[in-house]
Amino acid sequence: MKAIMKKDIRGITVNKQLFMTILVVPLVLALVVPTIFMLTVNFAPEDAGELKRILQLLPAGDQSGDIRQVFTRLLFLHILPVFFLIIPIMAASVMAAASFVGEKEQRTLETLLYCPLTVKQIFYAKVLGAFLFSMLVSWVSFAAMLLVLETESFFLNGLLLMPDAGWAAVMLLVSPAVSMIAIILIVRGSAKAQSMMEAQQKAAFLVLPLVLLVAGQFSGIMLLNVWMFAAAGAVLAVLAWILLKTSLRNFCYEKLLM
Repeated sequence: MKAIMKKDIRGITVNKQLFMTILVVPLVLALVVPTIFMLTVNFAPEDAGELKRILQLLPAGDQSGDIRQVFTRLLFLHILPVFFLIIPIMAASVMAAASFVGEKEQRTLETLLYCPLTVKQIFYAKVLGAFLFSMLVSWVSFAAMLLVLETESFFLNGLLLMPDAGWAAVMLLVSPAVSMIAIILIVRGSAKAQSMMEAQQKAAFLVLPLVLLVAGQFSGIMLLNVWMFAAAGAVLAVLAWILLKTSLRNFCYEKLLM
């Protein structure tokens, strides 16, 4: 199983086209978009109506103080964590989509099935390889975002940003659970798909609810806090475990070779 996981991860990292595809989303969501927000709020007039309307989303006790620092905290503690639910899905979607259909395209599936592993073990190896890769991309993106935002916030506002319990719930519970659910669904779809493009289409439907959640954060429909993140993470973790245990029903060699 470890050999299969290493082979899949190596196959992604040595393929420049696929690797660059994976890097685009973390680069945009973790570095470009937060930087645009930071520059916008720091160079916008303090009496800008749009900024004041956004700050009204916060509880009354959190609206006091310098408008730029308050907006920076709103961005860092409430909006950006949702981005780290999208990043692992998009990072894992490429590798998960290529899990079985990639073997078919390279004509190595029959060789894989001859290895001394059961179908269940092969499936778990494919899922765990994509999961570890997605978590690595997510944590590296988080470290890069934190470094860039800390630098920008310090020089622009004199404010150092500290991740709170909400960030811990997202990075340690919600993000891994969401990533695992997405990977299981995509790997199962990869076994039936005839091309990587067909397998990757499922990822778009998985990301759509998260895009709507980001929109909800900006509009004030649902401003997530640590308790919401923790509750959602617990539910999603249970769902991921159930999905992993039940994912192999009716999953056999014949379906892989179709």
